[in-house]
Amino acid sequence: MSDQVTLGNVLYPTSDVDAAVTFYAQGLGLPVKFRDGARFAALDGGAITFAIAGPEEDIADGRVSASFKVAHVAEAVERLVDAGAALVRPAEQGPHEVRAVLTDPWGNPFVVYGPE
Repeated sequence: MSDQVTLGNVLYPTSDVDAAVTFYAQGLGLPVKFRDGARFAALDGGAITFAIAGPEEDIADGRVSASFKVAHVAEAVERLVDAGAALVRPAEQGPHEVRAVLTDPWGNPFVVYGPE
């Protein structure tokens, strides 16, 4: 695989993005990098983004998940399924990128996302 894969964020689901942003921004001092209303917020966690997902963006069914940025989502999904992952949600265009949800062979959810 020639395209670099990076851990883009850790996705935390919540029913209240406003309250979660306030909690983590005030409690830990994490600066807000990006905000999409009540659906999503990205906080600066240093090398990794701390992403807060409201109900509209809770694509991992209420579970904390890692999100990996890839160059080609469909190709990554195919490789991962061949390696033993289970596809939970196929590649689809989200509000900001193409993404898919899978579980690893041990049942842990994760997301792959990218421009295509």
